[in-house]
Amino acid sequence: MARAAVSELTVPLRGAWNITRYKRAPRALKIIRREVIRHLKVNEEEEVWIDPAVNEHIWTRGIENPPRKVKLQITRHDEPDIPIEVKLLEE
Repeated sequence: MARAAVSELTVPLRGAWNITRYKRAPRALKIIRREVIRHLKVNEEEEVWIDPAVNEHIWTRGIENPPRKVKLQITRHDEPDIPIEVKLLEE
């Protein structure tokens, strides 16, 4: 069965709120990376590239108050040298 090239994923970031408030935004980015790897069943040699717009969206309200969830668009490229791209879902 062929994998879809583009998929949508809503990532809950509730785990970022179970940590010291001065570490929430960096933890939210780690949660996003972990969920994308889990959702796509990524091998260890594949790279996950997170768009800077996702980083800016997480950090808009500061380190203490990241969003509770984020909608992402994930693109898997067939070429081995191009990574998996994670972008914000534009509505």
